[in-house]
Amino acid sequence: MTATAASGSVQATATKQTPLPKWQLLTVFLVQLAEPITVTVIFPFAPEFIRRTGITGGDETKTGYYAGFIESAFYIAETLSVFYWGRLSDRFGRKPILLLGPLGLTFAMLGFGLSSNFWSLVLFRFAQGVFNGNIGVSKTVMAELTDSTNIGDAFALIPLMWGSGVTLGPVIGGLLVHPADTWPNTFGRIALFRDYPYFLPCAVAGLFSFAIFLLTLVVLQETHPATIARKKTKCSPPTQETCLTANSTGADYGSTDTTTVASDDAMSDSVHSQPPSMREVLGTQFLRVLMNYTFIMFIGTAYDALTPLMYSTSIPVGGLGFSPFQIGQILSAWGLINAIVQCVFTGRLLRMFGARRMFIISVGFMFVAILAFSFESYFARLAGRVDKRVITLLLIQLTCNLMRFVAFAAIFVLVVQSTTSRAALGSTNGITQMAGSGIRSFAPYFASSMFSISLETQLAGGFLVYIIILVLTLILLWLGFKIPKRFKSADT
Repeated sequence: MTATAASGSVQATATKQTPLPKWQLLTVFLVQLAEPITVTVIFPFAPEFIRRTGITGGDETKTGYYAGFIESAFYIAETLSVFYWGRLSDRFGRKPILLLGPLGLTFAMLGFGLSSNFWSLVLFRFAQGVFNGNIGVSKTVMAELTDSTNIGDAFALIPLMWGSGVTLGPVIGGLLVHPADTWPNTFGRIALFRDYPYFLPCAVAGLFSFAIFLLTLVVLQETHPATIARKKTKCSPPTQETCLTANSTGADYGSTDTTTVASDDAMSDSVHSQPPSMREVLGTQFLRVLMNYTFIMFIGTAYDALTPLMYSTSIPVGGLGFSPFQIGQILSAWGLINAIVQCVFTGRLLRMFGARRMFIISVGFMFVAILAFSFESYFARLAGRVDKRVITLLLIQLTCNLMRFVAFAAIFVLVVQSTTSRAALGSTNGITQMAGSGIRSFAPYFASSMFSISLETQLAGGFLVYIIILVLTLILLWLGFKIPKRFKSADT
């Protein structure tokens, strides 16, 4: 690596780019896909589900408080567990820990769908967060599967997984809710679906997680250097080469040259090299990127919490009065378009304009998307319905929100580029994951509670929550300009 790395673009280096280990990365991406699906599958029906438990006492304006409590439970659990999942993966290897995630999610989703009171919803949502806490381990695996020539390309695909998940989640949640009413001749004859109208979408999401568990069990190879080294020592000298080949413990994974990646010297360096000090990890350039990362995570999570609340709240109160099915249609259609946009355009935009510049531009679009909430509410109440003006604003909002995921891709690349040494990637990844999870544990409750307070008190015309998020977005825009145009690197 050169002494400096341009933060503005994902550039090709003089070294030939190593091909990505596609099948191994695909498996890891599918593990990551479980998080957005389990996060968003409840979005279309969560407000209705909460009201059905009776916790609000029939007061629609209080829904936001309890919706935020459920969402925060997820991210609090993720924050508390992410560090320990990482420590366990250091001791027992990456693969066993990754397997526990989708397996646990399967049972947590089933329990959520079978809940009949508010506190059981909170309990199983908390469990979902615990088993999603190993998402940081998946990023560590990605770092171990790649090298300095292709790690940026691999990490730039992470938002695509989120985009795909937020497409599938609302589709599952919106289309499969109330199956006994939608398909009375089939599901309507089964008491389970009549008594638990939210079970089917949760069960489908759970079965999807179980399928990912099975695929990971069969396909994924261990990547932890110390675990691989322990396996090597168990092979007797006469059959060491055969044992290594049979167990595929090198970093070949179907596409990478084992002679350059899995040599004994490289393995020894990976196992015995000293980890970087916290002073080396927490440099000024990384801290600036980390600040931007936490702000965009807060704003993005707040936006996701506000969307189903605002869309489902009745028009006279300040929302758009959409049904769970309509919300599912809107979010799934947007998610599909978003997945295509991220797949086709994000990498090109990053290469053309650079990660720093695209991050700043994308934050500007986020400001417009958040601003649209207020105008949608105003014109819907003025007309007493969702008219052409509101539909136009929705289209503008959803289009601008596409750029939020370009910003996510850019900030992931900037995190990698701001790391002073490849040896520190695990540390910086763990810090950013904990910071992101911590922020996301607070953001949903804050946004949902402020939504309810705004409607109850009619502060700033009921738009106080949007004003607060807009101010935070302006601060993020300012912070974006503080990101260095070029990063210093300790690697030579």
